[in-house]
Amino acid sequence: MNDRLSNQRQLFDIPEDVVYLNCASQGPLLRHACDAGREGVLRKARPWDPEMRARTLDEIEYCRAIYGGLIGAGADNIALVHSTSYGIEVAASNLSLNGNQNIVVIEDQFPSNFHAWRIKALQAGAQLTIVPAPGDWDWTRAILERIDQNTAIVATAPCRWTDGSVVDLVAIGKRCRAVGAALVVDATQAAGAMALDVAAIDPDFMVASGYKWLLCPYAFTFLYVATRHHGGQPIEHYTWTLTDPPAIGMMRGDDMDGAAGARRFDMGERNNPIHPGMALAALEQVKAWRPERIARSIEPLTDCVEAMALARGLTVPPKECRVPHMLGLRRDQGWPEDLQERFGSLGIYVSKRGNSMRVSPYLYNDQGDVERLFEAIDQLESS
Repeated sequence: MNDRLSNQRQLFDIPEDVVYLNCASQGPLLRHACDAGREGVLRKARPWDPEMRARTLDEIEYCRAIYGGLIGAGADNIALVHSTSYGIEVAASNLSLNGNQNIVVIEDQFPSNFHAWRIKALQAGAQLTIVPAPGDWDWTRAILERIDQNTAIVATAPCRWTDGSVVDLVAIGKRCRAVGAALVVDATQAAGAMALDVAAIDPDFMVASGYKWLLCPYAFTFLYVATRHHGGQPIEHYTWTLTDPPAIGMMRGDDMDGAAGARRFDMGERNNPIHPGMALAALEQVKAWRPERIARSIEPLTDCVEAMALARGLTVPPKECRVPHMLGLRRDQGWPEDLQERFGSLGIYVSKRGNSMRVSPYLYNDQGDVERLFEAIDQLESS
């Protein structure tokens, strides 16, 4: 039975002459998410309307519940924050580390999931262990080899952001539990595009920016917090992060929710009347499509990219070592620094990340888009 989705380009505002293979950089908004955003703007224009606040709070809770369902978690385990770096800082602030321990990260890890750990290691006098890129693409083995009895924290991702090479988070989580280490995951390049199960991974914290594969607006990010950390300290303090009611005479609002579960880690100004409705429209669509079906539907395109790249002598992570929805292409002589500008002038959009051309298609792409990409690559080779 073919469980793949048909092309969904009609749901996006993408001109016919545009080949957008860059979802790993920015996921375009769905048309009906744009409609929800316009409605939210008009809601903000009439702030005296009692419906404004009530609808926004409902949308926030629906977003929590739907995203939680996508990763196998409940709404009480989901905090709403504005960026991956914010979520990583929450994790770093709530995990212990001493000078005899180490933190494990990978080479060229995305900065949002690196700098907080570098600073934390420096402050504690601890070691920052950077796992070098393995020649055989086996990141899981390379990471497991660096986790030892002195490891306090492992900070990684489901895949390397530059080329899509995969990390087995279930195996990493099992090893972390065996040595008593915490696991922090930046799932930005996977959440919404492939199946993730926090019950199997058991991360302490897992954060995912919504503006890529979850098709949400910018500054709308989801932070999973394991129940064992629900008594931790937020990095912002305002009414609904407080465990105890404010003292008499202090400001009290009826928006106080008792800081149930991960909500105590929510960002300030979470009650933005514009973003939650847009995010909800996107999440409902991703839920209907299902991340595992999304992955199966994109996979034939990345397989096609791999085959056409190999035919031209380019290097890519082999299928068994990469995620289904994105991959990096390497060229012996490297890619020109102005690659994105050159291809953009042809209406083709990819990203140059390190020494890779990162290609990240979505449900609005087809094989014709891949062929246009390689026509541009052939043109580059002949110039």
